[in-house]
Amino acid sequence: MNRAKTPAQERLITLSIVALTVIINGVILALLFVPQMGDSQKDYTYLPLFNAILNGFTFVFLSLALFLILRKNITWHRRFIFAAFTTTALFLVTYLTYHALSESTSYGGDGWLAGVYYFILITHIVLAAVIVPLALFTLARGLQMKVPAHRKLARWTMPLWLYVSLTGVIVYVMISPYY
Repeated sequence: MNRAKTPAQERLITLSIVALTVIINGVILALLFVPQMGDSQKDYTYLPLFNAILNGFTFVFLSLALFLILRKNITWHRRFIFAAFTTTALFLVTYLTYHALSESTSYGGDGWLAGVYYFILITHIVLAAVIVPLALFTLARGLQMKVPAHRKLARWTMPLWLYVSLTGVIVYVMISPYY
């Protein structure tokens, strides 16, 4: 059983999560302003496909984690949450790699489908930034066995993270013809 954390330990956990959130979201934002470093002769379009696959696995792992916790299977719930964090971390590395090496691809569609695409893309981007601290705080509360606090956060985190991972796949499917 985990021991209660001291106020100093709680502050350190909070500061670590806030710092990690600022770093992750800051690096992603900075990529908008940094020139791409990749070789223009190389094809990096396999990375978005890999990212979509990772997002798909994250969605599946989160769905299984939700299914299992609803059946009170904490051990397997925890394992699938760790799997979701792993695929999300791998996604982050490959996403940053792609955007550091390659120009962004513009959506080439028009009409009502373009409106759908941009709605999904914008909500995906905004909620992806929000999910970083939510997921980390939810994980921390779960690992500390602070069940009421974990549940309270997870009620928001789980549906948002599911949305972000699923819309990541949808965005890829919609933009993939334009790579």
